[in-house]
Amino acid sequence: MKTPLLLAALVVAGAGPLLSRPPKSPTPATSVLAGRITDARTGRGLPGAQVLLIGSGVRAEAGRGGTWILDPGGFTGADGTWTLRVEADGYEPAERTVPVARDGARLDVALTPAPAVEPEEDRAGPIRRLLDATRGKADAASAPPSPAMSYEASRLQYAGVAVADAAPSGIRRGVDPEEMNTEDYAHLDENPFRAVAHQPLSTFSIDVDRASMANVRRFIESGVRPPVDAVRIEELINYFPYDYAAPRGPHPFAVDTEVAPAPWNPRHHLVRIGLRGQPLDLSEAPANNLVFLLDVSGSMDSPDKLPLLKRAFAMLVEELRPDDRVAIVVYAGSAGLVLDSTPGSERRTILEALERLEAGGSTAGGAGIQLAYDVARRNHIQGGNNRVILATDGDFNVGPSSEGELVRMIEQKRAQGTFLTVLGFGTGNLKDSRMEQLADRGNGNYAYIDSDLEAKKVLVTELGGTLVTIAKDVKIQVEFNPGQVQAYRLIGYENRLLAAEDFNDDRKDAGELGAGHTVTALYEVVPTGVRLDVDVGEVDALRYHRPTESSVRRGGGELLFVKLRYKTPDGVESRLLEHPVGARVASRASVDLRWAASVAAFGMILRDSEHCGSFRLDDVLALAEEARGDDAEGYRADFIRLVQATDVLGLMAER
Repeated sequence: MKTPLLLAALVVAGAGPLLSRPPKSPTPATSVLAGRITDARTGRGLPGAQVLLIGSGVRAEAGRGGTWILDPGGFTGADGTWTLRVEADGYEPAERTVPVARDGARLDVALTPAPAVEPEEDRAGPIRRLLDATRGKADAASAPPSPAMSYEASRLQYAGVAVADAAPSGIRRGVDPEEMNTEDYAHLDENPFRAVAHQPLSTFSIDVDRASMANVRRFIESGVRPPVDAVRIEELINYFPYDYAAPRGPHPFAVDTEVAPAPWNPRHHLVRIGLRGQPLDLSEAPANNLVFLLDVSGSMDSPDKLPLLKRAFAMLVEELRPDDRVAIVVYAGSAGLVLDSTPGSERRTILEALERLEAGGSTAGGAGIQLAYDVARRNHIQGGNNRVILATDGDFNVGPSSEGELVRMIEQKRAQGTFLTVLGFGTGNLKDSRMEQLADRGNGNYAYIDSDLEAKKVLVTELGGTLVTIAKDVKIQVEFNPGQVQAYRLIGYENRLLAAEDFNDDRKDAGELGAGHTVTALYEVVPTGVRLDVDVGEVDALRYHRPTESSVRRGGGELLFVKLRYKTPDGVESRLLEHPVGARVASRASVDLRWAASVAAFGMILRDSEHCGSFRLDDVLALAEEARGDDAEGYRADFIRLVQATDVLGLMAER
């Protein structure tokens, strides 16, 4: 896919508050417009500048670093052009016409300053506006979205959120991309191919975290290629829901498998192992005893941190039932109880406590966690969902915050029945690796929230999966049949691998499955009878242990054998589920497998994987567009737009 580059120096002014993604038509858009808006004097990005596609009502707002992305949604002017109006607070408006380009176009704009205009102060706090909207006091909340409304804003409006509060994921003001140099990601080496003759077993813990997808999107929409270690492919894949059948037997989840050619190497097979957790009517879910543990340290003083955090938790508060309870603990220089455990029926009290929060001070994370667990213990609900929800940028830098001490405390509280969910916010010092580790050890999940839309996804749309655990310590072990498979590799899950003996050891911690959650794992396998075109390492032939004819015959027509172990939420002994997978290869993969493959390929490209061969962004885009399927929430359309923007912005040429 070739990207035309259009450069212009524009003088612009006066910005509106709204912007983002356009409404999606049934046919995916074929191109995006993108670029960067900078100050002509300093060259620094101008977050908040507005770009309007005249005649369509579609807008884009420049995010962190001044990067903007606009999806025309198939719209073109009568003469085959796009006419753009660019505005920014303190600049004169200007219009430019851009020829329509099938593969998208990049427009970089340098703006000349004009006398600043003092904006009118918005005296209504964001939580108060959200409260008014969710009470039906905003006219916009009851009206269907207009065709010209932004994609993200229209979806939030259906949920009863005021459009004025719907900050798009592209709005992250305050820090240029080049300043984001203190974020911490654990090093990941991509899983290699393994020879079945020497390593027939593959064992790993499931992963229902979704943080990596939102974080990758944040980087791309900021005009920056994500760090390799920020790209965890299994989290990209599992960000999206899949249409797997619900369980019908004695187990709380069902297993769904499929085998088809790998799109980046048709001589290889792609094996999908899918789990679907039992859906749960939240009105019948166990009562919640929640403690919001909120970071209000000085590092949270940014629009994409504490203000977004307050709006996100307000959405969760709106979902509470009368028998649920919420307490609020904050930490900065010291930890404190802002709101003691309060019934869910007293929503206004909880929302007012949220609205009063202000950022300032250093970060005593360890002390805050201890206090939050103490509050949860005092209000423990027998048989209920007892959970601490930690929200932070991850900057634990003062107080008892050593890795070992925190982990041991969280594991102890987990054993006592209080789980931990971790929500990451903001940029610049995101301690991703620590936050993921804490959630894993706390029998919880880790999500990254970069917008109101993502907050709605995590804390409203997928609330059951986020808060209600239906199976814990879920492990998968796959045995490959040497009569059918020469080599295999697990795509992603690098930091979830387990030793073979860990599968039967109930003392080993593993992942949790929430109500209604889907989990997808992909294996790329090299079948027998084809030339081995991957490196599996050099291992001498075994003298005493090698596959025998009888063992191969026992495998018969099976490609592999899947075993799963899990515990009930309050159980101590695991249960076993077994699932053989036949060797039949579908001539055409299902929509869900094609979609998962497109996301996996995108992740491999971002990670510079040697295994994606000549597969490129335009191949990912073609595969994703024809596998979009039923996209009720618009998550898949958003991914397609992200792939297009990655190409138009030229991010793959950065390394």
